Amino acid sequence: MIDLALVWVGIIGLGVLIYVVMDGFDLGIGILFPFMNGTQERDVMMNTVAPVWDGNETWMVLGGAGLFAAFPLVYSTVLSALYLPIIFMVVALIFRGVAFEFRFKATRTKYLWDLAFIWGSILSSFFQGVILGAYIQGIQTTNGIYSGGGWDWFTPFTCFTGLGVVVMYATLGCGWLIWKTEKEIQQRMYHLMPRLIIALLIIFGAVSLYTPLTHPEIAQRWFSLPNLYYFSPVPILVLLFVGLILSACKKQHELKPFIYTLALVFLAFTGFVISLWPNIIPPSVTIWQAAAPESSLKFTLVGAAILIPIIIAYTFLSYWVFRDKVRIGDQGYH
Repeated sequence: MIDLALVWVGIIGLGVLIYVVMDGFDLGIGILFPFMNGTQERDVMMNTVAPVWDGNETWMVLGGAGLFAAFPLVYSTVLSALYLPIIFMVVALIFRGVAFEFRFKATRTKYLWDLAFIWGSILSSFFQGVILGAYIQGIQTTNGIYSGGGWDWFTPFTCFTGLGVVVMYATLGCGWLIWKTEKEIQQRMYHLMPRLIIALLIIFGAVSLYTPLTHPEIAQRWFSLPNLYYFSPVPILVLLFVGLILSACKKQHELKPFIYTLALVFLAFTGFVISLWPNIIPPSVTIWQAAAPESSLKFTLVGAAILIPIIIAYTFLSYWVFRDKVRIGDQGYH
């Protein structure tokens, strides 16, 4: 018999992972904007994602809608705990989205839309990291209802994970620009990528040390069998891919830095899942306790089975159509 709750966890997890990857590198481009001062270079950077950026955010909508349909308890509890950072993130995304539309039309105020794009990208990335950190550190509930305070999400740990997500998205954006650009922009990214990847490695290490030390239940999951078998290769693979990225940048490979960074994101995601499994509201509410009735899971799965292939198809098509490099002078987003 198929465990529908697990199926839905897989769907939501896939949606979140794809969102982190796809919107990650396009948020990363905004974070990297200050490293390029020329208007033409910034136009090229933005044009690498201009045709696809709004489609990338479909996966966030899918994850949120799937959570509401399959795990309404999680939706109500987590949103109650994290209303403020979610609102801050959405406001930052709005500024960033408006900057896409207005920047190419503006003349005198173009620098203002550059600032909106930069800070919209930085702040939305930061608050996504804050949300992640608050989720990891746990959500206080009483009888299935959030019973914590309005600012419980704001801690040194969540601020650190917020910074970590900013660096991770910047690294993804850097790898994307190495692949999609050439000449001066590409060389600037080759120079920047090793610094970002070392910073990301330090952040990964700090989070990996801090989390089990402050959360005994997570330490127990990491170091108990069989989870230890699943988790033990992760640090080794992280070091391996960091070395491969540094080597690829030194040899100036175009696609490999981006692919290897995607591998690091996947490893971080697997570590996150192992840390919390099988809880879906840390520290104590499991997937099956929070799942909707089986009839609801079946009904909504029909809609997901129809919509997800369509989303995948148009996403693939848009990236295939705009697969070539973007150069200075190319017609951009208008």
